[in-house]
Amino acid sequence: MPHDVPPAGESVFTVEANSIRFGPGVLSEAGPIARDLGLKRVALFTDANLARQPCLAELRQSLAQAGVEAVVYDETRIEPTDRSFLAAAAFAGEGRFEGFVSLGGGSVIDTAKAANLYSTWPADFLDYVAAPYGQAKPVPGALKPHLACPTTSGTGSECTGVTVFDFEGQHIKTVVADRRLRPTMALIDPTTTHSLPAGVVASTGFDVLTHAIESYTARPFTVRPRPERPAARPMSQGANPWSDMGSLAAIRLGGRYLERAVKDAQDHEARHQVMYAATLAGIAFGNSGVHLPHAMSYAVAGLCHRWTAKGYESAAPMVPHGISVVLNAPAAFRFTAPACPERHREAAEALGADLGNVPLAEAGRVLADRLVEMMKATGLPNGLAALGYGESDLDALAKGASTQPRLLVNSPRPAGEAELKSIFAGSLRLW
Repeated sequence: MPHDVPPAGESVFTVEANSIRFGPGVLSEAGPIARDLGLKRVALFTDANLARQPCLAELRQSLAQAGVEAVVYDETRIEPTDRSFLAAAAFAGEGRFEGFVSLGGGSVIDTAKAANLYSTWPADFLDYVAAPYGQAKPVPGALKPHLACPTTSGTGSECTGVTVFDFEGQHIKTVVADRRLRPTMALIDPTTTHSLPAGVVASTGFDVLTHAIESYTARPFTVRPRPERPAARPMSQGANPWSDMGSLAAIRLGGRYLERAVKDAQDHEARHQVMYAATLAGIAFGNSGVHLPHAMSYAVAGLCHRWTAKGYESAAPMVPHGISVVLNAPAAFRFTAPACPERHREAAEALGADLGNVPLAEAGRVLADRLVEMMKATGLPNGLAALGYGESDLDALAKGASTQPRLLVNSPRPAGEAELKSIFAGSLRLW
């Protein structure tokens, strides 16, 4: 086994995944699936833009033909907030639904997860929110069936037990994380990505790559102590043989197809392959977890609400999740590489870097350089400075990232506020 087990360390890893159907036309199967689950009335979550798209009409038709009533909620917010979660939960609670269907990107799927949770098991909002902002109480029981239908190739939310939101009062992003939040089934139709703007493909696609690279370079599951009881084993358990396979495959696909998918909307092969990479990465990091770039992203997005990204002009100013993550990734991987240089080198090779005779000690630099090369080629901003951040913001960014213990503990190399500040400084400008 590729992860050596220390005497007092964990020796067992778990593989948890929901049922997945992948392929063009799979949205037409939503109705029969919902009917087989015994659903007669569902909340159909989407956003205002998708509400006008053919994919929603196809989904509604499938449900109607199966005798399933679908009530549309299209008020989800791109990069949701605590307030938008509460509004969605109120809608779900009043509607007396038997299940949920979500059609959209990670923001829509996450909103449906939150609505399902808070309408099924009402509680104070912070009860389920991750520490240190909330009480991190476990979900007390089963949630209602949820069919998640992603339309962007990036977040992997359709495969995970995590829902992310912008906690406005704290100027930070945080999560609710619990196995029970994982959707019942993911219906992944890659044709939904054909109409995506290039900027959205780039942002979500780099989320795929950072998911996969962070999952592959996360500290091994064997480093964790054995739990006192099996149920105490964490959902994000660290890199393990199962997650390694999906992570490397996703990195290879992203390195080969992401630039093509961004540059040519008619390159359906590339867009389908990136969607498949997102699925693989979602399953992988759903079991292993991610680390520094994602921890840092929550501070970047939480403190910046004045910037507009390419492809997101119709949304309120904000930093899309994939961009808030990948801008920190090159400096973060240079920092983490000394802890597991072989894995950083393997990730760089899978991404398409020309390793040549590069020594192992340079693995972090090579991985970072390849990411920056891809970012330049796909029109991403040149570091945090392009979002309006400067030297004076480094302390606040580092402090915000330091409040993400769920993610920081997964880093192969420990990082406190001082280290995070240094990584943020290296992320201000990338080229």
